[in-house]
This record gives sequence, structure tokens and C-alpha cells, in this order.
Amino acid sequence: MYEQHFGLKQLPFTLTPNTSLFHGLPPHYEAIQTVLSAISMGEGVIKVTGEIGTGKTLVCRMLMSQLPMNVELLYLPNPVMNGRELRQALAKELWLEQEGDGTALTELIHEKLIDIQAEGKSAVVFIDEAQALSDEALETLRLFGNLETDYTKLLQIVLFGQPELDERLQQHHLRQLRQRITFSAKLRPLNVNEAVAYITYRMKESGAQVNPFTLAQMKAVWCASSGVPRLINQICHKALLISFVEQLDKVSKKAVFNAIIDTTDTIKPKHYFPKFWGWRAL
Repeated sequence: MYEQHFGLKQLPFTLTPNTSLFHGLPPHYEAIQTVLSAISMGEGVIKVTGEIGTGKTLVCRMLMSQLPMNVELLYLPNPVMNGRELRQALAKELWLEQEGDGTALTELIHEKLIDIQAEGKSAVVFIDEAQALSDEALETLRLFGNLETDYTKLLQIVLFGQPELDERLQQHHLRQLRQRITFSAKLRPLNVNEAVAYITYRMKESGAQVNPFTLAQMKAVWCASSGVPRLINQICHKALLISFVEQLDKVSKKAVFNAIIDTTDTIKPKHYFPKFWGWRAL
């Protein structure tokens, strides 16, 4: 695409989470440290929430790569399941047979978790998009969270979800699970300095000798995106593509303007001229 034109070795702003381009900005670093600390202390249920596009999946991937060697990771990327399907998914991650009723599956999983503990390891399950879990699945998770020895939990649970997860957990019938959440982290949008650092870092790590975005353009991207990394990626990617098509060595102000206009959920400039853009929230 435009990599060769701008002297890049890879696309800097893809929507697919790329851990090689991870930049440890405060909101993401704090979430990672919170989860790692909670896991090391043997806490039962941990929660990470954030609006769409704030980097939950990337944080999850980074955590997966940073877990200690003595942690047995179970990863459930598809949360749309009932209680039985959740048991089957856990059994599959533990390389167990997935047949039998709920009680039999629970017993098999329990025995396997005890074996893992006996090997000096701990088992942790990461559940992405946890706001989509059914009430039955959440109750099943709570019951698994009750499995423990005299000293530690047999299964630690990390929930990654949108703010709707927080809203659901406030419901009266989910209070038992809510009260078992000992540590929480909340991903926030980036502030202007973090957004500028984010764009600059991604361009540099992708091979750019000179950042084709000016400081004013990066601030405009931050303003239009409200600091949401996913929207920053979309705007920057489109601005680079537009500038490439026009065979420009650097990103033009017009390219940034058109990229913002073309990206859903951004705050749109009122006009391109005069020099200073006006803004309005749509």
C-alpha cells in the first residue's frame, strides 16, 4: 500500500491488535500492572473495562505475553455461551473431554485444576468481551471462582469488557459475583500528549525516519477522535493513504481533514477554511 512511499516496514495503524507496536502509555500500563499484580497475589476475579476502541484486546494480548511461566492460561475469546457451553470451553482449554452433564464437567475441571496446583502452577482464564456473557454463564463463573484450596484459588478469572459489563454487575442478582471482584482497571481515552506520543511512536517503530504528521495535525487527530486509539488509527491510516494517492511526501492538512470526515464516530470540523478549524460534536 503506502509503506514503500513513506519508507515504512509495516502498516503503523492497522485495526488488528499488534503487540509489536504497543506503547506503554499510562492507561494501558496501569491496567496491565493491576492485572499482573492481582494474579501474583492469587486474587479470584479481576475486571478490566473500557469503551469500544480504547485497547482492551491489545491489553489482553500484552498480558498473555507477560504472564509468568508458572501460569496456565485459558483464553475464551467468544463469550456468547450458556453455562454448559462455558464448562465445555474451559474443558477444551484444559485438554479434557467435553462430554457429560454440568456436574460431570465441573468435576473433571476441578480435578484438572487441582493437578495444575500440585505442579506448582496457577490457572488463569481470560474472557474477552465479557459483557456478552449470559447470566447463566456469569453464575457458572462465580461457582468456578469458589473452587479453592486452604490457601489459594484454583482458578483466577480476568474479565475484559465494555462499560456495559459494569452496568450488568450492578444488578441485584449478580451481587455475589460483583462482591468477588477484588481488583478492577478502567481504560480511558488518551489525553492530547498521550495521543501525540502514540502516533509518533507507531510511525517510528514502523520505520519512518521522519514523522509525516505535524504536531498540529496530531493534535487535530486527537481532537477528532476524542483520544480513542481505534479512531486515531483509522484517521491516521486514511490520512496516510490519501497523501500517498496524491503522491505527497508528508501528510497534508487536507488529507487529515478528509480522513476525519470519512471516519464514523469522530468529532467533525465545521469547515476546512480558514486556517484554524472549528469543531462541532455530531
